[in-house]
Amino acid sequence: MKALLEVSVQESDFDLRILQGSLLRGAAEEGGVATFTGYVRGSNDQRGVSTLLLEHYPGMTERSILAILEESAERWPLLAARVVHRVGELAPGDQIVWVGVSAAHREAAFAACEFIMDYLKTRAPFWKKERGPQGEHWVDARDSDSERAERWQAQQ
Repeated sequence: MKALLEVSVQESDFDLRILQGSLLRGAAEEGGVATFTGYVRGSNDQRGVSTLLLEHYPGMTERSILAILEESAERWPLLAARVVHRVGELAPGDQIVWVGVSAAHREAAFAACEFIMDYLKTRAPFWKKERGPQGEHWVDARDSDSERAERWQAQQ
């Protein structure tokens, strides 16, 4: 059975329960689901954050994320993988990203979920602007995110 791969980039919030259920296809081989939910932090690099503005390039962003999901399905025997990423203006505590994976075994589900999140941080075309008491600034890519993603290169 080919893995079901889905991407949604949206302004609206999402329901974790509904998303988790969307990974279950009723296949007898489903053994586990691994998920990650990311939230907007109230501070970053010792600066307060009152809002986070996420911008993207429609179409290109979805294709980029789908390519990450396709690569994960080539590496592990997945049944389903889905990413929901919000854009627009968000406040601390808001859900920002959800990654979910189902597979026959937990090892594949956990590894693929982590792989997808690591690659989202380095390959997906999002631009983040934080606003807070110190003013506003664009968020730079982190070396630690690139290092996490590079470890998957060695595991090919």
